[in-house]
Amino acid sequence: MAEPVIEVRDLSKTFSGGVVALQGLDLAVERGAVYGLIGRNGAGKTTTIRILLGLLRANRGRARVLGTDMLRASPEERARVAYVSQDQQLHGWMTLGELCYYVSHFYRTWDAAYARDLARRFDLPWDRQVGLLSGGERRRVAIALAFAARPEVLLLDEPAAGLDPIARRELVDEIIDALGRGDGMTVLLSTHIISDLERVAEVVGIMERGHMVREARIDDLQTRSKRVQVIFPEAPPEGFTIPGAVSSRADGPVVSAVVEMLSETQLDGIRALPGVRVNVFPLGLEEIFIELFGPKARREFAEEAS
Repeated sequence: MAEPVIEVRDLSKTFSGGVVALQGLDLAVERGAVYGLIGRNGAGKTTTIRILLGLLRANRGRARVLGTDMLRASPEERARVAYVSQDQQLHGWMTLGELCYYVSHFYRTWDAAYARDLARRFDLPWDRQVGLLSGGERRRVAIALAFAARPEVLLLDEPAAGLDPIARRELVDEIIDALGRGDGMTVLLSTHIISDLERVAEVVGIMERGHMVREARIDDLQTRSKRVQVIFPEAPPEGFTIPGAVSSRADGPVVSAVVEMLSETQLDGIRALPGVRVNVFPLGLEEIFIELFGPKARREFAEEAS
């Protein structure tokens, strides 16, 4: 197996005051992949990305991009990576054209024609000061700058925050187009907007309290994760559980669970019980996440997506 383009091993980070952000995190992203990183607020996603970029120092473990620890990377090595943060700071006194000219000096692969094209497609004024643009427009500027750098690795931390649905769709389409060029760009995308992630990512990692609690290909995760409803004629037997249940709840004679389906025969024993009905329903990625982490996750994701 080839060395991963993005690699995190046993990564831990504790901030002053004893706030633990990461605890033994492992993560690997292959070349050309789009890896989606999701988790509730405070799960450690932003901390992970900032350590990968060399903006924070870990207490323990290893974090490499293109085989390099970015804390000690040369300007040439850093120029192979682009980044969009959730609180991107831009030089507001510059026009977009001036900002593109400025940023172009940091990237040997800068594509001026592509920058112009992105500005046109994102409906961004070329000669207006960036500081006079709306929040959503400034977010699109940051995205355009990252793509025009033609990086080998693109790290996106909540890039769609503050974007309207049309702009979010344009961002996802741009990622798809960039990958379609076949130049091997690798993307690590942290987001709360799972519907966008489902369109573009191949692999998803779910973080909670600094740990990676689940990692899988999205199609495999959706194929294997089902909502199972078991309806008894009366109250369920004492201690009854559904095989493979990740989370479950009972409401009178009905037991519902999110189940990891490992075999087509997994529920045969329940189906054979007298008078019992078994219903199986598909789940989307957002439903899987919410079922794993409960009502608080539902509120957080609803707020981010609004």
